Amino acid sequence: MREDELIRQIKEGRRECLDELVELYYPVILRYCMWHMPDKESAQDATQETFLKLVRFIDRYSHKGQFKAFLYKIAANTCIDIKRKTASPELSLDAFPDWTLPIAPLTENGFQAAEDRQQLASALACLNSEQRELILLRYGQELTLKEISAVTGLPLRTVQTRLRRAVQKLNKSNT
Repeated sequence: MREDELIRQIKEGRRECLDELVELYYPVILRYCMWHMPDKESAQDATQETFLKLVRFIDRYSHKGQFKAFLYKIAANTCIDIKRKTASPELSLDAFPDWTLPIAPLTENGFQAAEDRQQLASALACLNSEQRELILLRYGQELTLKEISAVTGLPLRTVQTRLRRAVQKLNKSNT
């Protein structure tokens, strides 16, 4: 995998490879952080802090093809730490990127898109935090079930079961 090669080179002292690694993952980590932070500025701060921590902890990463999970764990912990310090529980509607869940299809155009994000926020409100996180990782971040298992530390079967239940709950609340 390209990430493992970049990390190997970074560990060998080629710090310019870090720029490529950041460029590769910055957009998806920012999108992830936007879900967990109250506004875009906080999400950007969390994303930057995630990559600073990556530099600090890069020696802890072992080349097992799990880099994405390693980076998401850092991002999740960073968001938790920042929210703990600021204690601001509200999410901005700007935090909801343009993606759809496996529920009734949503149309995308101008005014309708804002209304759809509001409906998505309302639908997700019926889920507990663990279910929201699984939905976010699977449908918002497009991680595989195996990657979600690595990020959350849950067994693969548990991820499958809990994700299925979360989707069923969303479908129920949408009817």
